[in-house]
Amino acid sequence: GVSPVGCSVLLYNYIDIDWQEAAHGRAPAVATAIKRLLPDKFVFTYQGDGDMISIGTGEITHAAARGENITVIFLNNTNYGMTGGQMAPTTMPNQKTTTSPFGRDVKEVGMPIKMAELLASLQTPGYITRQTVIKPKYITKAKKAIKQAFLHQMEGRCFSLVEVVSTCPTNWGMTPLEAVKWTEETLLPYYRLGDVKTPE
Repeated sequence: GVSPVGCSVLLYNYIDIDWQEAAHGRAPAVATAIKRLLPDKFVFTYQGDGDMISIGTGEITHAAARGENITVIFLNNTNYGMTGGQMAPTTMPNQKTTTSPFGRDVKEVGMPIKMAELLASLQTPGYITRQTVIKPKYITKAKKAIKQAFLHQMEGRCFSLVEVVSTCPTNWGMTPLEAVKWTEETLLPYYRLGDVKTPE
């Protein structure tokens, strides 16, 4: 497992496997090196949206373009969760964050990036899916998607990315129930769930 600096940095306290910590945004590069050196191992990254899409845009794009046989678990909670809730590339239009206190102005900073669709546009084969974990019925689908991503790696088929749309009640200034409702009403219509690309 590769955890970069950010929300995922403490994951190694909860899953007892071999872990490597990467610099912010660089997890795909570290995972690539590990997989090439130890091709018989399962190698995955666990990254947030600020880390992966903002700081690590180049790393994730080129790892996918090269078809690296790694699995990426990408947590999309529309903000930099660990460092105070700043605006991320996934922050929704008009959504308030610590660095966009009046809401995300799309005329100034553009629309939120749909990374799954962006990576799916690459010609290299890949498995790219978007799931969520806001309710048990969705958690079951997310687990199946993660298993499928690892199966593709085990078979040496392709690069895999599982985007997981999640809540962040603290930084959103909501109760957990409000956050689930907002996710269903605002995020899921924009970040549509399901497979975005499957290997041929």
